[in-house]
Amino acid sequence: MKKRAFFINDKSIIFEKVKEACVSVLPIAGIVLLLCFSITPIDSGLFLAFLLGVFLVVIGMGLFTLGADTAMTKIGEYVGVSVMKTKKIWIIMPICFLVGVLITISEPDLQVLAGQLANTIDPWVLIITIGVGVGVFLVIAVLRVLLKIKLSYLLIIFYITAFVLSFFVPKAFIPLAFDSGGVTTGPMSVPFIIAIGTGIASIKSDSKDGTDGFGLTALCSIGPIIAVMILGIIFKPVSIETTTEEMIVVSNSQDLIKLFGIALPEYMKEVFIALLPIVAFFFVFQIFGAKLTKQNVVRILIGVLYTYVGLVLFLTGVNVGFLSVGSYIGGAIGALSYNWIIVPIGMIIGFFVVAAEPAVHVLTKQVFELTSGTIPKKALSISLMIGVSFSVGLAMLRILLGISIMYFLIPCYLIALVLTFIVPEMFTAIAFDSGGVASGAMTASFLMPLAIGFCTAVGGNIATDGFGVVAFVAMTPLIAIQILGLVYKIKMNKIKKTEKVETTSEEIIE
Repeated sequence: MKKRAFFINDKSIIFEKVKEACVSVLPIAGIVLLLCFSITPIDSGLFLAFLLGVFLVVIGMGLFTLGADTAMTKIGEYVGVSVMKTKKIWIIMPICFLVGVLITISEPDLQVLAGQLANTIDPWVLIITIGVGVGVFLVIAVLRVLLKIKLSYLLIIFYITAFVLSFFVPKAFIPLAFDSGGVTTGPMSVPFIIAIGTGIASIKSDSKDGTDGFGLTALCSIGPIIAVMILGIIFKPVSIETTTEEMIVVSNSQDLIKLFGIALPEYMKEVFIALLPIVAFFFVFQIFGAKLTKQNVVRILIGVLYTYVGLVLFLTGVNVGFLSVGSYIGGAIGALSYNWIIVPIGMIIGFFVVAAEPAVHVLTKQVFELTSGTIPKKALSISLMIGVSFSVGLAMLRILLGISIMYFLIPCYLIALVLTFIVPEMFTAIAFDSGGVASGAMTASFLMPLAIGFCTAVGGNIATDGFGVVAFVAMTPLIAIQILGLVYKIKMNKIKKTEKVETTSEEIIE
């Protein structure tokens, strides 16, 4: 009876998760459909592939978010607590490094990025390089919590390091480096990294509100930037060539099914290989660390199954249904005489694309829980949406005018780093975490092809102009969320002043 109740309960939860995913994805689908019926008409076969892709993305996102709640987050917390209980740095450091590498290799967004550069560099060389970067910086992030180092100090040191390295890196590699910092913190890694931070903070005796765990994702986003820049200095590529995506040709319903039928086994294999190290890691801790109850282990494994099925459907839908449409629409708009319209269109897409990122839902939920409702989900989500809207608009404007990415990155990061000394540290950590979280699978598989397609159509340089949209998406939330923190700080100061005046008045009356 217990098992039956367990599955019935999960069915109702699945329905709610799919409903949430539907609300998140449909605005993006609506915008694309509006474009298809107006300024960028597309082939009927491509159109049908997109519609089926939307369906798979909705179902996949719903199952994934359920799996993230019941498995990935739980495993992350379990690993974080188990590692910290040893209280031995020589054990904590290598385990955190290994976790960082494994979850990065499993990140689907990174595989999308690496796949687009297969003509320039071996995808696995890029993936392993970025994995090492995340592993090293996850160790640094955990040590920061243990040694009580102020997050803003580390952010300033490492971003200055990244910008100094950019002077020695081939220009073609700079946008790629900053893009890699965004794509590594996606639907697989974010639940795990945040959960590790939560687990660490939960057993710290001096942790006031459990928010010490924030900031891990922020630092893990810098690791890939520096790692790819070092790879660029060693590799010294003169130019970057992207893989050419063949336009989908579907003449009938049978071709459509075949198209998805070919892609589905590939992603089943990729996601299985990606999840296997994490599951194996969990069982190693189960054998040598604190043992969970049988019921909890079963529930986690079922959650892993949800994660697996959800990611397979999500990636199949995104890569087959969204990627080609994004590239086509970008090229079609670039060919228009009024191609400047890409800027407002990009802003509208950017506003809604955040809601379709699975990792964003994980972040907003955990922020709400750990701050006891101090930071509402809606306020955080809207701040992210506004920030990303501006970032995509700026990214498209940059491509249109052929402006160097550094003219945008340096001043924006300077503003973000200055704000770290003004706003509460909790908001700084959440802001830099959300920068990596906002740039996920939808950004890599829709916005990036859209930007590259547009760049190709207007005759821009794909390496220096086409890439960089992910970096922009990861950049502006740093400012937007900290402005939210500044507003919060001002409001709290006003409340304190009011309470102080009222207390003083009461004392005078007495």
